[in-house]
Amino acid sequence: MIKLMLRLIFVILLVCRLVGYAAVDSPASASGCAIATRSAPISNGTLSYNEVGTGQPILLLHGLFADKEQWNSMMCQLSLAGYRAIAPDLPGYGNSTLVAIRDYTLENQVALLHQFTNQLGIRSFDIAGSSMGGAIATLYSQRYPEQLRSLAFIGSPLGVTDWARSVRNSIFDGINPFIPTTKEQFDLEISLLFVTPPTIPDSVKTEKVNDYITRNRHYQQVWDIVNLYDDVLCQGRSTQLPTLAIWGTEDKIYDIRGADRLQRCIPGSKVIRLPKAGHLLLIENSEEATANYLRFLNVFHSKSTLPMS
Repeated sequence: MIKLMLRLIFVILLVCRLVGYAAVDSPASASGCAIATRSAPISNGTLSYNEVGTGQPILLLHGLFADKEQWNSMMCQLSLAGYRAIAPDLPGYGNSTLVAIRDYTLENQVALLHQFTNQLGIRSFDIAGSSMGGAIATLYSQRYPEQLRSLAFIGSPLGVTDWARSVRNSIFDGINPFIPTTKEQFDLEISLLFVTPPTIPDSVKTEKVNDYITRNRHYQQVWDIVNLYDDVLCQGRSTQLPTLAIWGTEDKIYDIRGADRLQRCIPGSKVIRLPKAGHLLLIENSEEATANYLRFLNVFHSKSTLPMS
């Protein structure tokens, strides 16, 4: 019953995401989880974020062309476990505003997020990211290590391995599956992101495709910027934080073979290869992903609170 309810919430949230708005209160209430949506000023813009729970804060960062609502199911589960889950729309994404295209560089995303955490007054927190959010979380850990307790990748991160063959084949055919301009290309994107693609109404597909067409130049500019970071996790100094990666064995965006390189690039990191999971396991496999993440948090948090001998 729990899995069925989470799957229903996931479909509702996905449809809401694809049409460009978020019905946060309805699905959250259905699961008994009261997620609040707030905003905070940053630089020349405003950052919108979801928040639920009390206790140790966890900052959750979404991927490219996504938004904060992708985390809703995991946020509810984390809050029930005693954590304060905070998921922002990254600057320029979702309902967060941004002025300069240059602020889509991942370094500037980190600087703006640092402003955001200062606004919220959170001085010590765990950080987790999905896809591009994983790369941003890593850069944050390198620039502000004193703030962080741990680093996690919920799904494969950008910046450790090349695009999977399925993505490269699409690009070789002249199709960018992340900027679909037809309903057929949109279906391709969804098939790459999920192991079991959800059913999405044609009206929703049409609305989202029209947005990609109307703002095509903007999407292409952001895509070009983000693709400059294809090896960022293996460059510079390696983080010393406890690090977890949960990688879907059926990921069609970044092949599971990249998990071995991640462990070489971040020595001491723990990698969980999640069966029957794809790229957006934070949505499609949220219950399993959260359970693994909580086990990771509980292990090192309990170690860090042990008295000195």
